[in-house]
Amino acid sequence: MRFDEITPIKPLNPEQARLKSMKDRVKRDQEAVKVEKARQKIRAGQKQLVKANSIS
Repeated sequence: MRFDEITPIKPLNPEQARLKSMKDRVKRDQEAVKVEKARQKIRAGQKQLVKANSIS
């Protein structure tokens, strides 16, 4: 890549920075919810497996 192909990134003004921060936080929270749901699903499956093995 040549130097003249690189464009500088302008800093965000305070309002834009706040909005970007909020959007980033929403994305992180959505990912955390997805991960937690997966954990709960795994735990439920493990409980069912233990229950099925103890009955046999």
